[in-house]
Amino acid sequence: MKYNVIVIGGGPSGLMAAIGAAEQKARVLLIDKGDKLGRKLAISGGGRCNVTNRLPIDEIIKHIPGNGRFLYSAFSLFSNEDIIKFFENLGIKLKEEDHGRMFPVTDKAQSVVDALLSKLSELKVDIKTNSPVKNVHYSDGSVKAVELRSGEIFEAEAVVMAVGGKSVPHTGSTGDGYAWAEKAGHTITELFPTEVPVTSAEAFIKDKSLQGLSLRSVALSVLNPKGKALITHKMDMIFTHFGVSGPAVLRCSQFVVKAMKKWNLKEVTMSIDALSDKMEEPLYQEILLGIKSEPKKSIKNLLKGLLPERYLLFLLEKSGIDPSAQGANISNEKVRTFVKNCKMFQFTVNGTLPLEKAFVTGGGVSVKEVDPKTMASKLMTGLFFCGEILDIHGYTGGYNITSALVTGRLAGVNAALTANSL
Repeated sequence: MKYNVIVIGGGPSGLMAAIGAAEQKARVLLIDKGDKLGRKLAISGGGRCNVTNRLPIDEIIKHIPGNGRFLYSAFSLFSNEDIIKFFENLGIKLKEEDHGRMFPVTDKAQSVVDALLSKLSELKVDIKTNSPVKNVHYSDGSVKAVELRSGEIFEAEAVVMAVGGKSVPHTGSTGDGYAWAEKAGHTITELFPTEVPVTSAEAFIKDKSLQGLSLRSVALSVLNPKGKALITHKMDMIFTHFGVSGPAVLRCSQFVVKAMKKWNLKEVTMSIDALSDKMEEPLYQEILLGIKSEPKKSIKNLLKGLLPERYLLFLLEKSGIDPSAQGANISNEKVRTFVKNCKMFQFTVNGTLPLEKAFVTGGGVSVKEVDPKTMASKLMTGLFFCGEILDIHGYTGGYNITSALVTGRLAGVNAALTANSL
């Protein structure tokens, strides 16, 4: 059977591509190996579906450290504001939350998935689920057909690869598309986990003394071998039984991976500023003043409320201070050490959890080989890429899904235009 456009993958970018192609009056087949479409979308944003982010385009691109600049052309054609209009036209009302994140008013990801599925139905897109693809066939520099593992072969004038990366594999992202892209002559840049918890072999991690402890609004940094910050993120974090996690850690994780690779390191140093809104010297003077006014009070009680209790006791011990000691009996030098630990507690990490545990895949089809305005392959006529198979990765907070929806829209529309012109 022959189609104008075949879209492989029913995630956010694939659904968007199929709708975009069908709106151009193309005959579209959407193939997914799973039993239902939109599985990744249904679990995104904690099941609430953070569909995009309303920050200005320049800000969004800053939040996509992996080749975000490639998306400037795409955003000029279909922007985050266009995504918002697109969903509102489907009857999904959106609301803005912190940092520009946009959610459906229903707070239910499934309502977003359902709206997309009903649009596919209205546009008469053919859908095949439980249909793993075995191969994509090319001939004379053009896409020819898609072959399923069942042996069925579907011819097409254009194929959109929207199969995702290798992260969150239970949703179907198992890296299938890389081999089909390589077969077309594409370069796959090295894959690595991003937005992933970080591991550490520090004694305090191994003995689980801080396990489960959350720190709010810390400034967490990844340091280079000379002790300079490569990146700092001010967000929450949590200590775990294997290392550290939480929003600040997820954002820093790709810089841990890159630093280990760049300098061939077994361990990288991270630094926590637990009181990022206070300067070191005024904090030191403030503590000395407190000791002076109540010299007989234990240091633990004098500093109560400054930090979460477990972290306070941990830093006092690290600074060689007995928590029950009277303030008057503690040397200024030890107070200075404690303040330094509050502002810059350094610890080593030795990697991250594996790619399968990451929220986002780093690396993928090289963007140098893809047209930024159309998402068309520069190497194979009729081949298009969108979503996480591309070497584009952002922080969590609606940035990756924005990239997926924008690239999906352009890939689908342009695949249909290419098919119509052939």
